[in-house]
This record gives sequence, structure tokens and C-alpha cells, in this order.
Amino acid sequence: MRTATTIEASGAPWGETVDFVVEAERLGLDVCWVAEAWGSDAPSPLGYLAARTEGMMLGSGIVQVGTRSPALIAQTALTLQTMSQGRFLLGLGSSGPQVLEGLHGVPFAHPLGRMRETVEVVRRVMAGEKVTYDGRHVTLPLPGGEARPMRVSVSADVRVPIHLATLSPRMLHLTGEVADGWLGTSFVPEGAATSLEPLAAGAAAAGRTLADLDLCQGAEVAFARDEAELATMLDDRRAGLAFSLGGMGSATRNFYHDAYARQGFADVAAEVRALWQAGRREDAAAAVPRDMVVATTLIGTEDGVRARLRVWRDAGITTVRLYPAGADLTARLETLARAIELVREVSA
Repeated sequence: MRTATTIEASGAPWGETVDFVVEAERLGLDVCWVAEAWGSDAPSPLGYLAARTEGMMLGSGIVQVGTRSPALIAQTALTLQTMSQGRFLLGLGSSGPQVLEGLHGVPFAHPLGRMRETVEVVRRVMAGEKVTYDGRHVTLPLPGGEARPMRVSVSADVRVPIHLATLSPRMLHLTGEVADGWLGTSFVPEGAATSLEPLAAGAAAAGRTLADLDLCQGAEVAFARDEAELATMLDDRRAGLAFSLGGMGSATRNFYHDAYARQGFADVAAEVRALWQAGRREDAAAAVPRDMVVATTLIGTEDGVRARLRVWRDAGITTVRLYPAGADLTARLETLARAIELVREVSA
């Protein structure tokens, strides 16, 4: 298994974030993904990090489809591929109605069709074609005007792989069909079939197998000295899971809640969501059992984390995206270093 992490440029002082990424590369981390939600954008810090790193892969985790035209996404990807000397991975995701409609004023409707058309156009643009496209969501050139088909003048010597961040069965099927990799979240390895089966079906539809995809899955990693400390750490993470189950998405649509429900936590997910939406946030957190925190993270004693990584490996995960816990930069890097060594150990 390869190792990865995700950073966000607005999540901490930028200088500290850069120090983290540079040191993570020295520790042997394989990939650094840069997030984009409602904070900083992804491409800007990726360009900076391309100049501060040498061998680490750099990826957008993710660029939100709908906030940019497919052609601009392709131009950005080609530019970053050139700046990084072939180290860029294009991660795309549909985001959600709160961000797309609330922040960008873009309709969220039909995310599946929009994603498929975006990937098709992005690939054509990156291939250097004069692009014509007549889709439901993308039409090039724009009809009724004076434009003719165009090609971009930027190119890259190395093909840009495309990873899709998806959760629902239909989007997972699309990922298997058209993408080079999957950026997963809300993952329970014991329930991996709920994600891997639609991914495999999509791959088969395109004449491929699951082995043709990089399956990149992430979780917080933290090490407890003993069982007493572990219990405290697990309790501290309940509130974060409660937010994912009850606070993410809208009152009627929460992709994270649905993903956890499909993976064996339907009753818990329903209870936590009801408590959260009733304004009972502390009760919602208390309703998250410790075993759910264990199942959905890499938090444990060193032996416990090692055992969970073996479960991830056996489930088919090829890249582990690590979110290292720690009170400061030094502590986070210490956690990351231990986790990287464990991934190497179980992958040997």
C-alpha cells in the first residue's frame, strides 16, 4: 500500500502546513492531496507545493465539479502537471448542494451526468483535441454564437490520472468505469463490498478490473499508550462522527450518513441524525458507539493500528490516506512517521 495525506491551505498557518508537507515527503510519504471545500482553493497551494517538493505526488482532493468549466479544469491540470514535472493527480468530486448552490450559485441537480460529461471533456481537452461536445450539461462550442471548436495551447509530457471522490452506488459505478482511481471516505473495511462491488461493476463495463484502479481511502490515525488512553481518545472522536452523520448535507440528503448506513451502521446513523437535527448535539455524540469509531478510523494502540491496516490491505485498499493526530506540528509528524512505518510493514 502507498501512503498519502490530505491538507487544506486554510486549515492552519500556511508556513506550518508547508513544513508539514516537506517533512512528510522526507519521511517517505507518497502522495499529498490538497482539499477544497469552502475554505481555500486546491490549485493555488498545489502550485506552491510543486516548487517545494521533489518526488511526492500531488493531487487535488478535490476540485469541485460545477465551480469551473471542464476546459478550465483541464487547463489547470495540465499546468500543474507541467509545474510538478509529472507528479500531479486530478481529483474531482461533485461536492454537495450546500456548497454548490449556497456558495457558488450552481445547481447541484444531476451530479452523475455532470461528472460523466466533465470527465469526458477534460480528457479530450488534455489530449489536445479541438473539442466539440453536445451533452446535457456541457455544450462546446456554445450554440448560436460566433465560436468555433478550440484546443488549448498548454500540454504535458505525462498523462494526468483522474481520481473521483464518490460515495453513492451509481457514482461508484461511474468511478470504476471512467476513472484511474477512487478517493473514498466514510469507510468501514468490514463493509467494503458496498463500495467495491459497484466499483468493480463499473470497471467491468469498461472492460477493466478493480485492479486497474488506485483505491485510496483515508482515516484519522492516532496512537494510544494503553487501553485507558484509547477509551478517552475514542470518546473524543464521537462528536466528529456525529457531525458527519447528522450535520453534513441537508435535512433530507446526507451522503456520509447513507454511506455509513450501507456499511452496517444504519440504526446508529438514524439515531444520531435524529438527535442532531433535534438540536441535541451532545446526545448525538454520546449515541456514537466506540466500536464505530474503531471501525471508521485508524485509532488504537500500535498493535491495534497495525491490525486495522491489515484489514484495510485485505479489503483491497491500495493507498492509505493518513490524517495524523497531534497537538502540534511535531506531534503530528511523529504520528505520521509511525503510521508510515506500519503501512510499510504490513505491505511487505
